[in-house]
Amino acid sequence: MARTSMVHTVSRKVPLVDLGDGTALLTDRYELTMLQAALRGGTAGRRAVFEVFARSLPAGRRYGVVAGTGRLLDAIEAFRFDPAELEYLTANGIVDEPTAQWLENYRFSGNIWGYPEGDCYFPDSPILVVEGTFAEAVLLETLALSILNHDCAIASAASRMTQAAQDRPLIEMGSRRTHEHAAVASARAAYIAGFATTSNLEAGRLYGVPTAGTSAHSFTLLHDSERHAFEAQLASLGESTTLLVDTYDVERAVRTAVELAGPSLGAVRIDSGDLGVMARRVRDQLDSLGAHDTRIVVTGDLDEYGIAALAAAPVNGYGVGTSLVTGSGAPTASLVYKLVARADSPAPTAPLRPVAKRSVGKPSRGGRKAAVRRMDGRGTACAEMVTTGEPTPGPRDRVLHVPLVRDGEIVGREPLKDARARHTAAIAELPPTALQLSKGEPAIPTEFIEGGPRH
Repeated sequence: MARTSMVHTVSRKVPLVDLGDGTALLTDRYELTMLQAALRGGTAGRRAVFEVFARSLPAGRRYGVVAGTGRLLDAIEAFRFDPAELEYLTANGIVDEPTAQWLENYRFSGNIWGYPEGDCYFPDSPILVVEGTFAEAVLLETLALSILNHDCAIASAASRMTQAAQDRPLIEMGSRRTHEHAAVASARAAYIAGFATTSNLEAGRLYGVPTAGTSAHSFTLLHDSERHAFEAQLASLGESTTLLVDTYDVERAVRTAVELAGPSLGAVRIDSGDLGVMARRVRDQLDSLGAHDTRIVVTGDLDEYGIAALAAAPVNGYGVGTSLVTGSGAPTASLVYKLVARADSPAPTAPLRPVAKRSVGKPSRGGRKAAVRRMDGRGTACAEMVTTGEPTPGPRDRVLHVPLVRDGEIVGREPLKDARARHTAAIAELPPTALQLSKGEPAIPTEFIEGGPRH
């Protein structure tokens, strides 16, 4: 049956990123099943608090990195049910007519707090707290988890790679190894965690991530000789470009590159073979030809371990693709979205009471949480303090939650450079063991403190 009711529209600020047709159906059906049952049962209007956290980090990881918050805020602002979407839901029996009528006016009007992007997190860190009616808040579960699970996983892997590279720049180049939209999100998350540039132009357009790229082996193979390929690239991009030297014979290619560009050639790229051995040979050859300032960039299935293994090699930069966009073996952060407190009635003043599941292997802790990062006398993080009461930070401690949404209005947007700077600061305050690539326990323990009720 065709719908004839009018959709109520309200003016709103345009999100930072145009999400096209909206985000309302980027969700699991069971969110709407719960909504319909709650509306019919009279519990949909009860105030509720949901939290996003990870019960554990990927095996052997020492810390996680928060990323995706900015994308999530844009997605929440675009979370609207238009007539075509409502027609689909009702025509296919997914929701009944009363639920559809409720959905056509849906606007999240609650509050959200969270760890800001770029900060680190640990097991049970409440990285996102969503408060609103049950009906409003439950609908955001799949959206929040799909964005945060992906972006946190990518940023966490990227951070390890950045630390392994030390001060050498990293290029994100994984677009051809993942879904086209995941590639854009990956480039954004990697930039937060310290990558210098991306090959993905959409990430550059949407988020201002610096872009970089020169040529592939196909460009060399297109030409009658490697010399002709190098001449064409230098004529187009200038002597500061990066020439790919491993299509045929590396030694001959390096010699040709310097002959054509002179000693001011910007860089050469090596994409195959024993990268450490090849880098040393190429460095010696470049120096012998007077190209002392020509940089060496290596690519080719690198991950944090491969980057660390090249620490002593004369490498000036790394390009990382597949391992980055797959989270280097941990493609999800395993975050969950759990109800931790709810009211007993729809009355706005009804107090919240803790609720928790006791499932074997999947327990949760009831009560709305706050978090403080405890610092020792040297300013080094020593514990993640999670409390159900009001936080009581010491003089060196850091309160971790910031407001993201207030009464339905987005208040937590920030430039991407701020998240990038925050990550640098967050890493600097962790103990040295956090930066080890060997398997180990989280860098700091998570400690729970039971507090008084929070209303």
